[in-house]
Amino acid sequence: MAGLEVLYETAAPAITCKQDALICFLHWEVVTHGYYGLGVGDQPGPNDKKSELLPAGWNNNKDLYVLRYESKDGSRKLLVKAVTVESSMILNVLEYGSQQVADLTLKLDDYIDAEHLGDFHRTYKNSEELRSRIVSGIITPIHEQWEKASVSSPHREFPPATAREVDPLRIPPHHPHTSRQPPWCDPLGPFAVGGEDLDPFGRRRGGMIVDPLRSGFPRALIDPSSGLPNRLPPGAVPPGARFDPFGPIGTSPSGPNPDHLPPPGFDDMYL
Repeated sequence: MAGLEVLYETAAPAITCKQDALICFLHWEVVTHGYYGLGVGDQPGPNDKKSELLPAGWNNNKDLYVLRYESKDGSRKLLVKAVTVESSMILNVLEYGSQQVADLTLKLDDYIDAEHLGDFHRTYKNSEELRSRIVSGIITPIHEQWEKASVSSPHREFPPATAREVDPLRIPPHHPHTSRQPPWCDPLGPFAVGGEDLDPFGRRRGGMIVDPLRSGFPRALIDPSSGLPNRLPPGAVPPGARFDPFGPIGTSPSGPNPDHLPPPGFDDMYL
Protein backbone atom coordinates (compact mmCIF):
# COMPACT_ATOMS: atom_id res chain seq x y z
CA MET A 1 0.00 0.00 0.00
CA ALA A 2 2.65 2.44 -1.03
CA GLY A 3 1.56 6.02 -0.70
CA LEU A 4 -1.29 5.52 1.75
CA GLU A 5 0.87 6.26 4.80
CA VAL A 6 2.21 9.47 3.23
CA LEU A 7 -1.33 10.56 2.34
CA TYR A 8 -2.61 9.75 5.84
CA GLU A 9 0.20 11.64 7.58
CA THR A 10 -0.48 14.64 5.36
CA ALA A 11 -4.18 14.66 6.25
CA ALA A 12 -3.74 13.50 9.87
CA PRO A 13 -4.29 16.97 11.50
CA ALA A 14 -7.79 17.09 9.92
CA ILE A 15 -8.78 13.46 10.67
CA THR A 16 -10.97 13.51 13.79
CA CYS A 17 -13.41 10.61 13.30
CA LYS A 18 -13.83 7.20 11.67
CA GLN A 19 -15.55 8.71 8.62
CA ASP A 20 -12.51 10.90 7.90
CA ALA A 21 -10.18 7.90 8.04
CA LEU A 22 -12.37 5.87 5.66
CA ILE A 23 -12.58 8.75 3.16
CA CYS A 24 -8.81 9.06 3.24
CA PHE A 25 -8.50 5.36 2.40
CA LEU A 26 -11.09 5.69 -0.41
CA HIS A 27 -9.29 8.70 -1.87
CA TRP A 28 -6.01 6.82 -1.96
CA GLU A 29 -7.63 3.85 -3.72
CA VAL A 30 -9.17 6.08 -6.41
CA VAL A 31 -5.87 7.89 -6.98
CA THR A 32 -3.93 4.62 -7.35
CA HIS A 33 -6.32 3.63 -10.16
CA GLY A 34 -5.29 6.56 -12.33
CA TYR A 35 -7.23 9.59 -11.06
CA TYR A 36 -6.47 13.03 -9.72
CA GLY A 37 -8.54 14.79 -7.10
CA LEU A 38 -10.15 18.01 -8.41
CA GLY A 39 -12.10 19.53 -5.55
CA VAL A 40 -15.17 19.32 -3.35
CA GLY A 41 -18.86 19.83 -4.16
CA ASP A 42 -21.05 18.90 -7.12
CA GLN A 43 -19.86 21.72 -9.38
CA PRO A 44 -16.38 22.87 -10.42
CA GLY A 45 -14.93 25.70 -8.35
CA PRO A 46 -12.27 28.39 -8.82
CA ASN A 47 -9.86 26.56 -6.50
CA ASP A 48 -9.99 23.23 -8.37
CA LYS A 49 -6.65 21.70 -9.27
CA LYS A 50 -5.43 18.24 -10.11
CA SER A 51 -3.69 16.71 -7.13
CA GLU A 52 -3.06 13.38 -5.44
CA LEU A 53 -3.74 15.01 -2.07
CA LEU A 54 -7.13 15.51 -0.51
CA PRO A 55 -8.59 18.91 -1.54
CA ALA A 56 -9.08 21.71 0.94
CA GLY A 57 -12.31 21.45 2.92
CA TRP A 58 -12.77 17.77 2.07
CA ASN A 59 -14.18 16.94 5.54
CA ASN A 60 -16.07 20.10 6.47
CA ASN A 61 -19.30 18.06 6.62
CA LYS A 62 -18.91 14.87 8.64
CA ASP A 63 -22.28 13.52 7.46
CA LEU A 64 -21.85 14.10 3.71
CA TYR A 65 -18.58 14.05 1.78
CA VAL A 66 -18.62 15.16 -1.87
CA LEU A 67 -15.44 14.82 -3.94
CA ARG A 68 -14.73 15.06 -7.67
CA TYR A 69 -12.04 13.22 -9.63
CA GLU A 70 -10.68 13.17 -13.17
CA SER A 71 -8.64 10.42 -14.82
CA LYS A 72 -5.06 11.27 -15.68
CA ASP A 73 -5.80 11.06 -19.43
CA GLY A 74 -8.86 13.32 -19.00
CA SER A 75 -11.31 10.79 -20.46
CA ARG A 76 -13.32 10.06 -17.29
CA LYS A 77 -14.72 12.13 -14.44
CA LEU A 78 -16.11 10.80 -11.18
CA LEU A 79 -18.41 12.31 -8.57
CA VAL A 80 -18.06 10.58 -5.19
CA LYS A 81 -20.56 11.05 -2.39
CA ALA A 82 -20.29 9.42 1.01
CA VAL A 83 -23.18 9.54 3.50
CA THR A 84 -22.88 8.53 7.14
CA VAL A 85 -25.81 6.46 8.40
CA GLU A 86 -25.44 5.48 12.06
CA SER A 87 -22.39 3.16 12.20
CA SER A 88 -22.11 2.69 8.42
CA MET A 89 -21.06 4.75 5.42
CA ILE A 90 -22.79 4.57 2.04
CA LEU A 91 -20.52 5.33 -0.91
CA ASN A 92 -22.07 6.47 -4.21
CA VAL A 93 -19.97 7.05 -7.34
CA LEU A 94 -21.16 8.54 -10.65
CA GLU A 95 -19.16 8.47 -13.88
CA TYR A 96 -20.23 11.50 -15.90
CA GLY A 97 -19.60 10.10 -19.40
CA SER A 98 -21.48 6.79 -19.20
CA GLN A 99 -23.77 7.89 -16.36
CA GLN A 100 -22.84 4.65 -14.63
CA VAL A 101 -23.52 4.58 -10.89
CA ALA A 102 -21.92 2.28 -8.31
CA ASP A 103 -22.87 1.93 -4.65
CA LEU A 104 -21.14 0.37 -1.70
CA THR A 105 -22.02 0.22 2.01
CA LEU A 106 -19.28 -0.28 4.59
CA LYS A 107 -19.49 -0.72 8.36
CA LEU A 108 -17.04 1.70 9.93
CA ASP A 109 -16.17 -0.46 12.92
CA ASP A 110 -15.09 -3.33 10.65
CA TYR A 111 -12.27 -1.32 9.12
CA ILE A 112 -11.47 1.69 11.35
CA ASP A 113 -10.16 1.76 14.92
CA ALA A 114 -11.52 5.02 16.30
CA GLU A 115 -9.26 4.91 19.37
CA HIS A 116 -6.02 5.06 17.39
CA LEU A 117 -6.65 7.63 14.68
CA GLY A 118 -3.33 9.30 15.50
CA ASP A 119 -1.32 6.18 14.65
CA PHE A 120 -1.50 5.20 11.00
CA HIS A 121 -0.34 1.63 11.65
CA ARG A 122 -3.20 1.03 14.08
CA THR A 123 -5.96 3.03 12.40
CA TYR A 124 -7.01 0.56 9.70
CA LYS A 125 -8.25 -2.98 10.27
CA ASN A 126 -8.73 -5.62 7.53
CA SER A 127 -7.04 -3.35 5.03
CA GLU A 128 -6.88 -5.93 2.25
CA GLU A 129 -10.55 -6.74 2.59
CA LEU A 130 -11.42 -3.03 2.56
CA ARG A 131 -9.37 -2.48 -0.54
CA SER A 132 -10.93 -5.50 -2.29
CA ARG A 133 -14.46 -4.30 -1.55
CA ILE A 134 -13.77 -0.82 -2.87
CA VAL A 135 -12.25 -2.17 -6.09
CA SER A 136 -14.97 -4.76 -6.76
CA GLY A 137 -17.88 -2.55 -5.66
CA ILE A 138 -16.87 0.79 -7.22
CA ILE A 139 -13.76 0.89 -9.41
CA THR A 140 -14.37 -2.23 -11.52
CA PRO A 141 -18.08 -1.60 -12.32
CA ILE A 142 -17.34 1.99 -13.32
CA HIS A 143 -14.45 1.01 -15.61
CA GLU A 144 -16.32 -1.90 -17.21
CA GLN A 145 -19.35 0.22 -18.04
CA TRP A 146 -17.18 3.00 -19.42
CA GLU A 147 -15.32 0.56 -21.66
CA LYS A 148 -18.60 -0.88 -22.97
CA ALA A 149 -19.87 2.61 -23.80
CA SER A 150 -16.62 3.41 -25.62
CA VAL A 151 -16.83 0.25 -27.74
CA SER A 152 -20.52 0.71 -28.62
CA SER A 153 -20.03 4.30 -29.80
CA PRO A 154 -16.51 4.58 -31.30
CA HIS A 155 -15.24 7.95 -32.41
CA ARG A 156 -15.72 8.49 -36.14
CA GLU A 157 -13.34 10.54 -38.26
CA PHE A 158 -14.79 12.67 -41.06
CA PRO A 159 -12.78 14.44 -43.78
CA PRO A 160 -12.85 18.23 -43.63
CA ALA A 161 -15.61 19.87 -45.68
CA THR A 162 -14.64 21.73 -48.82
CA ALA A 163 -15.52 25.37 -49.48
CA ARG A 164 -18.14 24.22 -52.00
CA GLU A 165 -19.85 22.02 -49.41
CA VAL A 166 -20.12 24.74 -46.76
CA ASP A 167 -21.27 27.54 -49.13
CA PRO A 168 -24.68 28.59 -47.71
CA LEU A 169 -25.71 30.25 -51.02
CA ARG A 170 -25.05 27.25 -53.21
CA ILE A 171 -28.12 25.49 -54.60
CA PRO A 172 -27.79 21.76 -53.93
CA PRO A 173 -27.74 19.54 -57.01
CA HIS A 174 -30.93 17.81 -58.01
CA HIS A 175 -30.82 14.06 -57.60
CA PRO A 176 -33.68 12.19 -59.28
CA HIS A 177 -35.60 9.79 -57.13
CA THR A 178 -34.71 6.18 -57.61
CA SER A 179 -38.17 4.99 -56.61
CA ARG A 180 -40.67 3.85 -59.22
CA GLN A 181 -42.28 6.70 -61.12
CA PRO A 182 -46.06 6.98 -61.68
CA PRO A 183 -47.32 5.18 -64.82
CA TRP A 184 -48.69 8.34 -66.47
CA CYS A 185 -46.67 10.42 -68.90
CA ASP A 186 -45.86 14.09 -68.52
CA PRO A 187 -47.54 16.50 -70.94
CA LEU A 188 -45.56 17.45 -74.02
CA GLY A 189 -45.70 21.12 -73.14
CA PRO A 190 -47.58 23.69 -71.06
CA PHE A 191 -50.24 24.00 -73.85
CA ALA A 192 -50.78 20.26 -74.07
CA VAL A 193 -52.60 20.10 -70.73
CA GLY A 194 -56.17 18.90 -71.34
CA GLY A 195 -55.38 17.60 -74.80
CA GLU A 196 -57.01 14.26 -74.01
CA ASP A 197 -60.36 16.04 -73.57
CA LEU A 198 -59.98 17.49 -77.08
CA ASP A 199 -59.33 14.05 -78.57
CA PRO A 200 -62.55 12.07 -78.06
CA PHE A 201 -61.25 9.08 -80.02
CA GLY A 202 -58.38 8.49 -77.62
CA ARG A 203 -55.44 8.59 -80.01
CA ARG A 204 -53.30 9.92 -77.11
CA ARG A 205 -54.65 8.49 -73.90
CA GLY A 206 -58.23 7.46 -73.48
CA GLY A 207 -60.80 9.97 -74.73
CA MET A 208 -64.20 11.35 -73.90
CA ILE A 209 -66.27 8.38 -75.13
CA VAL A 210 -67.23 5.94 -72.41
CA ASP A 211 -66.04 2.49 -73.43
CA PRO A 212 -67.33 -0.20 -71.06
CA LEU A 213 -65.28 -2.79 -72.94
CA ARG A 214 -62.02 -1.06 -71.93
CA SER A 215 -62.80 0.21 -68.46
CA GLY A 216 -60.31 -2.12 -66.83
CA PHE A 217 -62.89 -3.64 -64.48
CA PRO A 218 -64.46 -7.11 -64.63
CA ARG A 219 -67.49 -7.00 -66.87
CA ALA A 220 -70.27 -9.24 -68.06
CA LEU A 221 -70.85 -10.06 -71.69
CA ILE A 222 -72.61 -7.22 -73.52
CA ASP A 223 -75.35 -7.88 -76.02
CA PRO A 224 -74.74 -5.53 -79.00
CA SER A 225 -78.50 -5.63 -79.72
CA SER A 226 -79.44 -4.11 -76.35
CA GLY A 227 -82.04 -1.38 -76.89
CA LEU A 228 -82.83 -2.26 -80.54
CA PRO A 229 -86.19 -3.57 -81.81
CA ASN A 230 -84.49 -6.57 -83.41
CA ARG A 231 -81.22 -8.34 -83.02
CA LEU A 232 -78.30 -7.31 -85.17
CA PRO A 233 -77.07 -9.79 -87.74
CA PRO A 234 -73.94 -11.76 -86.87
CA GLY A 235 -70.74 -9.78 -87.49
CA ALA A 236 -72.48 -6.39 -87.44
CA VAL A 237 -70.31 -5.35 -84.50
CA PRO A 238 -66.69 -6.56 -84.87
CA PRO A 239 -65.12 -7.98 -81.68
CA GLY A 240 -63.49 -5.24 -79.57
CA ALA A 241 -65.06 -2.40 -81.58
CA ARG A 242 -65.58 0.94 -79.79
CA PHE A 243 -69.23 1.97 -79.78
CA ASP A 244 -71.85 3.65 -77.62
CA PRO A 245 -74.49 1.14 -76.47
CA PHE A 246 -77.91 1.65 -78.06
CA GLY A 247 -79.67 1.01 -74.79
CA PRO A 248 -79.07 0.00 -71.17
CA ILE A 249 -76.48 -2.75 -70.96
CA GLY A 250 -78.00 -6.13 -70.22
CA THR A 251 -81.50 -5.41 -71.58
CA SER A 252 -82.97 -7.63 -74.19
CA PRO A 253 -84.18 -6.30 -77.59
CA SER A 254 -87.36 -4.28 -77.25
CA GLY A 255 -90.62 -5.74 -78.53
CA PRO A 256 -93.63 -7.55 -77.22
CA ASN A 257 -92.91 -10.30 -74.73
CA PRO A 258 -95.18 -13.23 -75.33
CA ASP A 259 -95.09 -14.11 -71.65
CA HIS A 260 -96.68 -10.76 -70.79
CA LEU A 261 -99.45 -10.54 -73.54
CA PRO A 262 -103.01 -9.94 -72.22
CA PRO A 263 -105.47 -12.81 -72.59
CA PRO A 264 -107.76 -12.90 -75.65
CA GLY A 265 -110.68 -10.50 -75.39
CA PHE A 266 -108.99 -8.44 -72.69
CA ASP A 267 -109.22 -5.23 -74.77
CA ASP A 268 -112.90 -5.92 -75.63
CA MET A 269 -113.80 -5.77 -71.95
CA TYR A 270 -112.98 -2.06 -71.88
CA LEU A 271 -114.41 -1.03 -75.27
